[in-house]
Amino acid sequence: MDKIRKNKLALVVFLLPAVILFFGIIIIPIFMSLIYSFQEWNGITKGEFIGFKNYVDLFTSKSVSFPKTLTNAMLLAVLSVFIQLPISLCLALRISRGIKGERFFITVFFIPVLISTVVIGQLWLKIYNPNYGILNVALKTLGLDSLCHTWLGEKETALMAVFIPNLWQYVGYHMLLLYAGIKSVSPDVIEAAKIDGASNWQVSTRIIIPLLKPVIKICVIFAVTGSLKAFDMIYVLTRGGPAHASEVPSTLMVSMIFDQSRYGFGSTIAVFIIFLCFFFAILIKKCIKTEED
Repeated sequence: MDKIRKNKLALVVFLLPAVILFFGIIIIPIFMSLIYSFQEWNGITKGEFIGFKNYVDLFTSKSVSFPKTLTNAMLLAVLSVFIQLPISLCLALRISRGIKGERFFITVFFIPVLISTVVIGQLWLKIYNPNYGILNVALKTLGLDSLCHTWLGEKETALMAVFIPNLWQYVGYHMLLLYAGIKSVSPDVIEAAKIDGASNWQVSTRIIIPLLKPVIKICVIFAVTGSLKAFDMIYVLTRGGPAHASEVPSTLMVSMIFDQSRYGFGSTIAVFIIFLCFFFAILIKKCIKTEED
């Protein structure tokens, strides 16, 4: 192994396939999207260079309503950080204490992450169904008929209705990351704190959570960037409707490209999503300081 590490040619040979894939799948498409974002292009004829017009229209065109989609994405990011992550942290703290069936609960909570989003979307479509969906049936059984809605078909309820499955699906993902971080904390530190009279709450808040800061930072980055590029669940449930009430940047991008053949404008949205993800990842990294920084 040491000989391979010292042999630069061998390192290049081993790394070259990964580098080629990285450039072919990520870097080149991003670069091409950047080029197309400065063009008026329908995907068939030759594109016409129009400068920054697409970027201007992104925020000024009333027919597009991109600021609205951006607001929806930011709302999902806020909910992910302040609702999804605390739930994941509480579950990780509870399960890591060595409860009976620890591995069983970890598996159960992680299953939604493994299942296809399309499948989960179909399940939630059944839950939200206004006629036989379990949500409306439960409300009617409790005599709360006035609270029944066409959850995905009304502008007032559609946005939160698509956010709930998004938040629910990845609770187990963040829980597993935090659980692994908790398990990496030295048992001796926790035992010493308990000998000194610290309660479980004090151990969690004053020892474990501060030591989890690097993991929490990663979870926040994943939650925010994942919210900004959220697509599949929302597309399966509402496709951004009704009347763009649940539209997010990614669904608007797909609509522009495939429904309206505005490939140049769709590329502009793609570039902006990438920029936002990088910007918030760097911002979060700067705001949440760890000992390694």
